[in-house]
Formats: sequence, C-alpha cells, structure tokens
Amino acid sequence: MNKLRIAFMGTPDFSVPCLKALAKAGHEIVAVYSQPPRPAGRGQKEKLSPVHAYAATEGWPVFTPKSFRSKEIQAEFRAHDVDVAVVVAYGLILPTEALVAPKMGCVNIHASLLPRWRGAAPIQRAIEAGDAESGVAIMQMVEELDAGDVILEGRVSITEHTTASSLHDELSILGGKLIVEALDGMVDGSVVPVVQPEVGVTYAKKLTRDESELDWSMSAHEIERKIRALTPWPGVHFTHEGDRIKVQATTIVEEGNRSLGEPGTLLDDLLLVACGKDALRIDRLQRPGKGSMDAKAFLNGYPLPKGTCLGGSK
Repeated sequence: MNKLRIAFMGTPDFSVPCLKALAKAGHEIVAVYSQPPRPAGRGQKEKLSPVHAYAATEGWPVFTPKSFRSKEIQAEFRAHDVDVAVVVAYGLILPTEALVAPKMGCVNIHASLLPRWRGAAPIQRAIEAGDAESGVAIMQMVEELDAGDVILEGRVSITEHTTASSLHDELSILGGKLIVEALDGMVDGSVVPVVQPEVGVTYAKKLTRDESELDWSMSAHEIERKIRALTPWPGVHFTHEGDRIKVQATTIVEEGNRSLGEPGTLLDDLLLVACGKDALRIDRLQRPGKGSMDAKAFLNGYPLPKGTCLGGSK
C-alpha cells in the first residue's frame, strides 16, 4: 500500500466509517473539512458534526468554511499539498479550483449505483422506488453533479425488510472498504475508471417535510416502501383529530391488487387501513410527545375503531 496524504471532506455519521477506514489503512490525514457547527437540541447549543467530533478526538486539523467560493479558502486548501481529497456527504459545492488542487483530484464516495440516483438522497429514493439493489460508487469528481467516471463500485441487495437506517449503515461500511481499494488501484494502475452511461440517469431529490403526509390513495406496496424510506426522517404521518401520528412500520395485506374500501378507512379494530390497492396493517406508531410503540399498546391509550377515516392527502 502507498501511503497518501489525504484531505477528508465529510459531515454526517455516514462519513465517519470511511474516515476511519482510511486512517486504519495507514494513510496520512492531513486535513479534515466539515460543515460548521450548528445549533442543536432544546438549548440550541452549537454542536460539532459527527466527522468534526471524530477528527477532533484523533487530533487532526479541522476546517469548517461556509463555502469554497473565496480565493482565500481555495488557497488554504491548495496549501495542504495533498495527494487526493476524499469527499463523502460533505454538503458544500466544490469549484473547479478545489477539484483540481490535489495531485489525484477529488474522489467521491456516493451511496448509489451511478448513474442511477445522483443527488442528495440516494438511499431513501432507492427504497422508495422499489429498487432491487443499491450500492456504493467511488467516483472521480467533476463539476457536474455526481457525473464523474466511476473508479470502483460495490452492490448490496434491497429486500422487503431494508430500511433507510439499515441501508445507510451497510453502505457506510462498504464505502470505507471500497475507498481503500480504489485508492490502492489508482496508485498502482489496477483500476480503470469507467465513464457513466448517458442512459439511466436519475436524480434523488432532497428529502423535505412536505412529503411526509400519507396519501392513502397510493397502493399498499408504495406506502410501505415510503415508510421504510422516510423513517426516521422526515417521517411519515397521518392526522387524526388534530394529532400528527407517525407510522413507523407496517405489514402489507394483499387482496388481489384491488381497493378494499375508501382509502384511509380502518377496515377493523386493529389498524388495518384501506389503500388505493390492497391494505396495510399498521404495526408501530408514535403520537406527538410520546415514544414509539406497537399497535396494541397504542390502541390501549388511543382507540381507533373500525370505520375511522385516518387523515392524509388524497
């Protein structure tokens, strides 16, 4: 293995295993870039990002510019004189001046099988769309969003039990493994970057709270995937008598791909909900100000009898 001088650029939990893997492989972490500390919690006290917090424990210098547009920030970045910058869920746009500063350029760890799901939320959109697999692409960065040549990729299956949280963790670990392999291959010439095809490009739009309200006119399969994709954030909910109640787990009840009643209507006293096609049994819920609980415990304190219409867009 060739020891490289690396600038690591990342912010959330997803990035931390990748940073750990590079350090464990023996590379020199010259600088760590992360989003600036932001107010969090009830007291709105400034909190370090997960990457910043981990880097601080290791004694690596951390830089938190608000953007890379200024010439001063770009000059500071060049002055690190690194072999490569590894970027994973950093959250800032890097201009050309930054992309070409490292000797080997900037390499991105992206949580999808490019060119499918370029953009901000590839993990959630893959689950929501019903994809059979996802993965990690190690990509040479260019100015166009997630459009660079793919250096290396790894694949994982998406099953009926896959959630955003479980896929996040699986791909994070995979990303750490692949980036070490990719850098070794770039140095010794054993990997050949592949140009992304123009066919099959899709974009994973950013998650917003506006999409969290349940639309019961969708099929049970579509709703169930949405719940697995959008839990824990932004969450998925219906409204009842002014309460926004989160739905966190469901079971599909198939009835020949047909509607069993008015979408959103409870078909029994145990939270079986009619959908546009088939029905969903709600298994886990959360009321405002309460903890998550299974359906039986929820109904003990919040009865929802057969015939109740659960609010949501239609």
